[in-house]
Amino acid sequence: MSEVLREEITEIVGFELEDPRLIAVTVTDVRVTDDLRDAKVFVVVEGDENEKKEAMKALQHATSFVRQQLALSLDLRHVPQIHFARDTVEENAQKIESILEGLTGE
Repeated sequence: MSEVLREEITEIVGFELEDPRLIAVTVTDVRVTDDLRDAKVFVVVEGDENEKKEAMKALQHATSFVRQQLALSLDLRHVPQIHFARDTVEENAQKIESILEGLTGE
């Protein structure tokens, strides 16, 4: 179910939402609770910190639309509550790489 939701949410965010703040948003993972009531959607957002905050606000604002589209496209009786969260794994990896480069003098 997580993979199906990830694919559908990627399509919705990438092609159906026309908010310019969402251009640099990539859905990386979806984790669904065992009872299928909640889904945590992890996203990577490109840009500076302000652009990232604005993109997250836009995603929060679009949550009900995303749920409606999921209900239509997947023909689900109950669509999980969607909770968007920033996926910071890539950001943290870049910070660590910069620190290591500084230590080795590269």
